[in-house]
Amino acid sequence: MSAARLKHLLSPGRINGMELRNRIFFSPMGSNLAEVDGTVGDALRTYYVERAKGGAGLVTMGSVSVGFPEGASNWRQEAISDDRFIPGLKRLADEVHEHGAKLAAQLQHGGLLAMTDMLDGRPVACPSPPKASKDSGDFVDVMLDEEQQRFFEPYATMGEIQYNALDQAGIDRIIAMFAAAAVRAKAAGIDAVEIHGGHGYIFSSFISPAYNRRTDEYGGSVENRARFLTQTIAAVRAAVGPDYPVWIRFDSQEFLMDTGISIEDAVRVAQLGEAAGLDAIHVSAHGDGNYGRTYSTGHATDIRNCFVDNAAAIKAAVSIPVICPGRIEPEDADRFIAEGKFDFVTMGRKLLADPHLPRKLGEGTPERVRPCVYCYTCISAIFNSEHIMCAVNPMTGFETERQPIASSSRKRILVVGGGPGGMESARLLSDKGHEVILCEAGPRLGGTAQFASVAYAPNQRIVDWLKREVARRPIDVRLSTTVDADYARALGADEIVVATGAKRTMPPIAGSDRDFVFSGDDMRNLVLGQNLDSISDKVGGATRLAMKMGRLTGITGKLEMLRLGSKYWMPIGERVVIIGGELVGLELAEFLAHRGRKVTVLEETSRVGKGLPLVRRFRVVDECRELGVAMVTNSGDFRIGDHVVTYRNDGGQDRSVRADTVIVAQGATGDQSLADSLEAAGFAVQLVGDCTGVGYIEGAMRDATLATQAL
Repeated sequence: MSAARLKHLLSPGRINGMELRNRIFFSPMGSNLAEVDGTVGDALRTYYVERAKGGAGLVTMGSVSVGFPEGASNWRQEAISDDRFIPGLKRLADEVHEHGAKLAAQLQHGGLLAMTDMLDGRPVACPSPPKASKDSGDFVDVMLDEEQQRFFEPYATMGEIQYNALDQAGIDRIIAMFAAAAVRAKAAGIDAVEIHGGHGYIFSSFISPAYNRRTDEYGGSVENRARFLTQTIAAVRAAVGPDYPVWIRFDSQEFLMDTGISIEDAVRVAQLGEAAGLDAIHVSAHGDGNYGRTYSTGHATDIRNCFVDNAAAIKAAVSIPVICPGRIEPEDADRFIAEGKFDFVTMGRKLLADPHLPRKLGEGTPERVRPCVYCYTCISAIFNSEHIMCAVNPMTGFETERQPIASSSRKRILVVGGGPGGMESARLLSDKGHEVILCEAGPRLGGTAQFASVAYAPNQRIVDWLKREVARRPIDVRLSTTVDADYARALGADEIVVATGAKRTMPPIAGSDRDFVFSGDDMRNLVLGQNLDSISDKVGGATRLAMKMGRLTGITGKLEMLRLGSKYWMPIGERVVIIGGELVGLELAEFLAHRGRKVTVLEETSRVGKGLPLVRRFRVVDECRELGVAMVTNSGDFRIGDHVVTYRNDGGQDRSVRADTVIVAQGATGDQSLADSLEAAGFAVQLVGDCTGVGYIEGAMRDATLATQAL
């Protein structure tokens, strides 16, 4: 995919008088990287500047509070509510401009979602008191584990939320906040402002017929429900003048809500906004917070090209540019721009995974773009009152403190283990000028992540990227190679990085030796066609032969073909019981249920999905429920009989479920035995990834960055 093939996406653009070098915007996202007082410090500045360095046409500051602390919705949210914020904003704008990008500030008031108002005892602004609270249900009661619940403890002790159904004076006051904030943005050298009109915040709640039950001039018809927003647009326009770019981000639809905003409503709001003085429309969406999937169906969608049809409908109704997000790949964005469906694309998660995506596309090297795996680690961090981070890019949110330290001398470094942690370590060490030897015990790179990629396809993207990045460097890769102290000594290794992964042993479950019971390693060997003799008692000769042929012909190395073939045939029975409902068990349950298996998940703790980022857990749990997966929590004392699994529930009763196949997705623990033996032999050893404890791809990539930082 050359730059010429992306000529529309990479062509210059214009909004009002603002010239943009391409059509790629860094999407406004809350980051929790501002200083405690809302100012722009080093962490927030370097985070945004890295996206400017990477070639984005526009960098948008996400959720900049116009009334801070009033109306703020995130911990450590950036603010623009007072002139004291201008110097930090100006420094940021100047640095963004140095790298050829433009800077926009997304002006926001949290309304019903103003966390600081709730915690400080202020009534939250709204059109009318909501019909029901959203402080229970799946979000808190089912999906949050104990560690995550501690971040929500303040809500449990703050008392009943008070609501401020805004009168005219309250509306006028917030309008004035937005106008004053826009003036400050212009004074700071920020190139444009985006008024946040979506995602359940103040204007969204007024526009939504599900939340707005007013009977005055701000309720009823869509024109009335949009009046607060259009009056704000007009006030901002009057304050900044005709030549300063102003646009809105708003909900083109409210998913999972029969009475929410419709596309017809959105088209009319866009027309009203244009008449009030807008220069562009940024299309987004929202969902009902009572549903776990609201964030993976709404604005942080799990659906490819989710909002494109809505954007096209809005573009057909207005004469100003339209900006569209929604899991849009570059080649799709280029095509949609060419077809006139929208004018600019916003990329959030993609530019967290690789801030330099636009530059790499412009250089004609799209294969070098570090891919997003859509795991929602970034957004989940915000829910956990942590700052933004990325599972595949450990530098995101840590741009200042995790910069590599220059090496004083070139060393020969042995990396043991060819999974994500080992490959990333080898890549980083080679870039620092070291001689790197990467040894992998198996026949191919990828480690356990290969198997995980069968159940969750996006994981394959990062595994493939790491393989390509290793291949393009002078790294000595040695497959089917077992390392011990003698081997390392013969190599003359100066330092060793151990990234050998976890050990997976079958837990002590009565009946686990039966021929229809598979451990995690059994499943990996079966799917990847390796070590098949170890499961000769569990699968027939024909199956083993087929899998061996698949390995010899390379089919089992082509995970797309495995996923496709598994839709038609798998050596797995119709009724499957999975013991263990953490990340591996739940992803496997979803995978098997999509392939027609009747799945029951037995989990010992009170919640399934540990190890899954919170927002992705929303989607996976909801998907499993829709597929009919039975998820039994607080279960234990497992016993496996003749095609039956017996467990004890939290009431002390024994229950049984029939099973043609049992998969035990438990027993993975860190394995430091190799590291210990190498250290005993006198080697300097760094540990990376699951050998230190199961941390999945996020842990492996983070450990690699930290372990190699000073080597």
